[in-house]
Amino acid sequence: MTPAIFGLSGTTLGADERAFFSDADPAGYILFGRNVESREQVRALTDALRAIRGRDKLLITVDQEGGRVARLKPPVWPAFPAGAAFERLYDLAPASAIEAARANAEALGAELAEVGITCTHAPVLDVRQPGAHDVIGDRAYGFEPLRVAAIGRAVLDGLARAGVVGTIKHIPGHGRAQCDSHKELPTVCASAEELENDLAPFRALAHAPIGMTGHIIFTAWDADRPATQSPLVIEQIIRRSIGFDGLLLTDDLDMEALSGSVPERAELAISAGCDIALNCWAKVDDMIGICERLPTLSGAGAARLQRALAGAGVSNRSDEITALIAKRDALLALASAEERA
Repeated sequence: MTPAIFGLSGTTLGADERAFFSDADPAGYILFGRNVESREQVRALTDALRAIRGRDKLLITVDQEGGRVARLKPPVWPAFPAGAAFERLYDLAPASAIEAARANAEALGAELAEVGITCTHAPVLDVRQPGAHDVIGDRAYGFEPLRVAAIGRAVLDGLARAGVVGTIKHIPGHGRAQCDSHKELPTVCASAEELENDLAPFRALAHAPIGMTGHIIFTAWDADRPATQSPLVIEQIIRRSIGFDGLLLTDDLDMEALSGSVPERAELAISAGCDIALNCWAKVDDMIGICERLPTLSGAGAARLQRALAGAGVSNRSDEITALIAKRDALLALASAEERA
């Protein structure tokens, strides 16, 4: 098995794409808007992916956080709020915010499970910082680590109830970045003591089955390499200090924060200690290069993948989604009423 998650070119699998994936046997796949047309089409596409190697338990992922990060959009799918909505309610009623986040995540997860998606890249556990770039912004659950962890825990729980695996991101923290890692490489110069604030939510949820790295240099730990490609950050900070022993994915390797070819980026990330290289854009040459450069998925990585998929499953709970969304909206309305008062 190739330790990679690959993107798909369109709404169906072509014969060449199917043959390539059969030979490459990637650990999983990621869907984007270009792969999404209707509920029936997405379910047929995910069924086709499972059929390639006959794997009922398959990591089929999507970036479906809510707010501005959503690949499945209205009018076919409901809109889900960004993380900041739960932060506002937490100011008024912490327990209600946690329950709203759980109901929201369960509804979101049920929507994904219905079309055969087994993993979403949420919750965002980055602690928001004043003056930082807005690439995280309202995606975060707040400026305070315990609040971020409490809401993040509820999101993981809600997703799990729907049979979908969550992904804690962006380890070890993207909240201080002064630029967008999609466009350039951020460098964070905070001290190790200051960075304890950023680590706290990840440490609290270190039991999560899947995590995603951030493409950021932290000078306190490794001034030369971004976290995704730093053996020091992955081993000493993510694995030891945070205590995360789940499946570790890179963020998208096409992001301009990283240098070198995409296969070279993947090779550096895997050799640094990431389990899975995430390559989103279905560029054939990049995917072939990744397969040529990477070893097979390690035994430890395979075990982590198996553990992550243990609770995932395709299901149909469409009759419960409306009630879950209504519960969420009734709770979020408490904050709106307080703001109007």
